[in-house]
Amino acid sequence: MPKPAAAESGLRASALTDDLSFLLARANAIALAAGNAALSGHGLKARSYSVLSLAAGEARPSQRELAEFLRLDPSQVVSLVDDLQTRGLVERRPDPADRRANVVVATDAGRALASAARESARAAEERVHAQLSDEDRQTLTDLLRALAFPED
Repeated sequence: MPKPAAAESGLRASALTDDLSFLLARANAIALAAGNAALSGHGLKARSYSVLSLAAGEARPSQRELAEFLRLDPSQVVSLVDDLQTRGLVERRPDPADRRANVVVATDAGRALASAARESARAAEERVHAQLSDEDRQTLTDLLRALAFPED
C-alpha cells in the first residue's frame, strides 16, 4: 500500500479518526471502490451485483423486499432491476403469495454471472482486508452483522 501523502498523514491525527461513524463510512468507501473495480469486468457495480446475487438465491425477493434489505429507495431498485432485466440476467415473475407483486428471479445467465462476480468480489474483499487476521475478520463480520441486523 502506498505511503499516505503528508496532508493525509496530518489529517490522520484529527479527532475525526476516533469517530466510529466516520471510520465505518471511510472503510465502506474503500471497500466499495475495490468492489466496483473488481465487478466492472462483469459489467456490474456493487448495487447491481447485490440485486443479482439476491435474485440468484432461493429467497425470491420482491422489489420492495430488495429495497428494504439493501436500504435503497424503491425507485433505485426498479432502475437496477430494469437494467438487469434488459441484459437478460433477471426476470420479474408474479409472486404466488401476492398477485399484486412481482418477485425478482435470476435467469440461468444471471446465476452464472452472479457466481463469477462473487469470486471477483471475494478476491477484492480479501485484498481490502488483507491486514486483518482471520480472527479479526470474523470479529469484524460479527460486529457489523449485529449492527446491520439488530434483533428486534
